[in-house]
Amino acid sequence: MSQLDLSIASDVSSRHISFLETGRSNPSEEMVLVLAQALDVPMRDTNGMLRAAGFEAHYSEPTVDDLLSGPLGDAVDTMLQHHQPFPMMIVDRLYNVVRTNHAGQLLFAMGGVDLATEDSTENEAPVNVLRLVFDPAKRELIGDWERTAGTILRRLQREAFHRPHDRDMAELLDDLLQTDGLPANWRNPDPTAIEEPMLGVEFRAGDIALNFLTTITEFNAPQNVTLDELRIESYFPLDDQTRALCEELFAQ
Repeated sequence: MSQLDLSIASDVSSRHISFLETGRSNPSEEMVLVLAQALDVPMRDTNGMLRAAGFEAHYSEPTVDDLLSGPLGDAVDTMLQHHQPFPMMIVDRLYNVVRTNHAGQLLFAMGGVDLATEDSTENEAPVNVLRLVFDPAKRELIGDWERTAGTILRRLQREAFHRPHDRDMAELLDDLLQTDGLPANWRNPDPTAIEEPMLGVEFRAGDIALNFLTTITEFNAPQNVTLDELRIESYFPLDDQTRALCEELFAQ
């Protein structure tokens, strides 16, 4: 944004913005928050801006376990249970699985993946959904892999562009781009690509094929960093066969 554009968006004079940009003036805590909001800066990076300006962080950054240990955790568990017999999982900003329902464990167990996050230890790395999709050894588990992986990669590229200082996300994106067999044009983000709110995906396990519509849901108006970065990934059956298989697996 130009100084004039930012001035209009934030209702701050372009002269003062110029002084801040060149270091002739130091911003107040309120000014940092106003400019961060005008620039749509993520909460984690807003806290970083405040610390760089000599202030305390504005948004709390609890651990996922602490966040989900109270009423919010009870609400999330209720959502997970009520979505049975279909898979649902909670992932963080890097798409690490932090909580899942039993149907989700059953689905991924068919492909040899253990999503039993409640049994994991602190030293055990969580399952990362994106790394799983791009793992050459697991590629056969996904029908129409190129379409599915391409859609997921473009989403991550947009998120990394929006979080330019997130080193962990940049590392994840770089690792995925190093995957063997990726089309060359995938390495260049496509800003014109339309991001769909849902994605159709086919899971394969031997002769079994399960077709799902997956959606990503975020919490509305969160006031802490951790909640802002959590996503709910829900799976809905696309055909009667998938619905029946999910119901049979869950009943067993």
